Amino acid sequence: MLLGIFALIGAAVLVVIDQVIKFLATTYIKPIGTLEIIPGFLDFTYHGNDGAAFGILSSQTWIFVIITALVCIALIVGLFVYKKHTTLSRMACALIIAGGIGNLIDRVFNNGYVIDYIHVKFFPPIFNFADCCVSIGVVLLFIYVIFCTDSLRKESSAKKKQKKEKVKHEQDHE
Repeated sequence: MLLGIFALIGAAVLVVIDQVIKFLATTYIKPIGTLEIIPGFLDFTYHGNDGAAFGILSSQTWIFVIITALVCIALIVGLFVYKKHTTLSRMACALIIAGGIGNLIDRVFNNGYVIDYIHVKFFPPIFNFADCCVSIGVVLLFIYVIFCTDSLRKESSAKKKQKKEKVKHEQDHE
């Protein structure tokens, strides 16, 4: 329970960071369009994105709002209901929740647009901190599912087997 609360606090901190950066991008980058950070590699370019991550499926605002809200609610509930969380799975959930809520705030309060500002020259889409949180969280969740859930199942199986053997041993000696 307490670790789930810590994960939500971490997500809240990330949402605040995201919103502060978006405020700064709107205040300082939007009026000038682009600010070159690393010549030929990285720019901060203000862009209003009405699509999903990296601009896909534009103009589907309410679909994104509903799906994002449902995913965030499911992950928040999962933080407290799922009993086999690891630090990795909690971090993954916190990152996905933070990114989802950060972009959800934008969609609701910016006429369906998400504020994007990070432009890596060799990667055409412009994205934001919240997109990074979601992307990293999804990668961590895949790592958790692929590498950790199998070992948790084996560990659980081994514990069940030990319990059965203990019960059988006690029954044999009665």
